[in-house]
Amino acid sequence: MLRTLVIAAHPDEPELYAGGISALLSKAGHAVKFLTLTNGDAGHHELERAPLARRRAEEGWRAADALGVVNYEIFDVHDGLLEPTVELRLQVMREIRAWRPDLVIALHADGSGHPDNRAAGKLVEQAVELVTVRNVECGKPPLERQPVCLLMTDYASDPVHRDDVVVDVTPVAQAKVDACLAHASQFLEFGPFQRGLLDRVPPADDVDACRAFVGEYWPGHLSTETFQFAPYGRRADTAELRRLLPFVQNL
Repeated sequence: MLRTLVIAAHPDEPELYAGGISALLSKAGHAVKFLTLTNGDAGHHELERAPLARRRAEEGWRAADALGVVNYEIFDVHDGLLEPTVELRLQVMREIRAWRPDLVIALHADGSGHPDNRAAGKLVEQAVELVTVRNVECGKPPLERQPVCLLMTDYASDPVHRDDVVVDVTPVAQAKVDACLAHASQFLEFGPFQRGLLDRVPPADDVDACRAFVGEYWPGHLSTETFQFAPYGRRADTAELRRLLPFVQNL
């Protein structure tokens, strides 16, 4: 059994940007964990931070069930305030050492977009560089080798992202849509609010209409996911990549 760790900045990002590959890995019998480095407590136009953080954690676990993800951990860091500090670097390192992943999927450290996303990418890059160093202590023993690392897209990464790995996620598209819908606070409330679509949101109990809504307004992520080889982590040869990602054709 292989182990994958998807690390993002906010709950709902692992689902949207890597939910398909996670569902495919889970279906193949592998263990996938999601980790977000903030609790997402800024992402709403009506709810205050504390109740929103609780709600988004609940949504995350429902999304994990839809994808077959076995663990979903959320750091208690305010949304919008993530910084690549030494303290957080050690926390991320501890989670990587504890999960002992073969594969880590993270956000880009460089580029524009949400500052939390870029900080999350930087924290993963820094942590991976040190996960094998025994004298950098974080409460967990060092790994024998670094994981293979991929970078996922986000809404602002197109100018810097390279499509090194292309994954057809249509076999698990409904599971991915249902994982997104589990985050109703984002896909049926805050996202539509930001995009001026609140008047088009169907009733939450009309599942088919909600699925169609997500498919209409987030179409770019529902059939294909692409990943870039990170400039850090272990370099894997083609044989190992095919073992890690047996459903990928362009390796």
